[in-house]
Amino acid sequence: MQKLKNGKHETEWVTISADEYDSMVSTLEILSSPRAMTKIKQGEKERLEGKLKSVEQVKKELGWMESRTAKA
Repeated sequence: MQKLKNGKHETEWVTISADEYDSMVSTLEILSSPRAMTKIKQGEKERLEGKLKSVEQVKKELGWMESRTAKA
């Protein structure tokens, strides 16, 4: 539980792993990019409209399923 003193957090610093920090920085970069957010919102809209393709459909379109089958 966080304690507040005079409306401010008492904690002056926190310790997190380098991986967690890098993840937070990446998230902030995405959230602050209008272009990225537009693409995310468009993708969510398409998902809700059922306009998605399955992984199998994409693999087939890229020819990945056929090449893997041929090698097997």
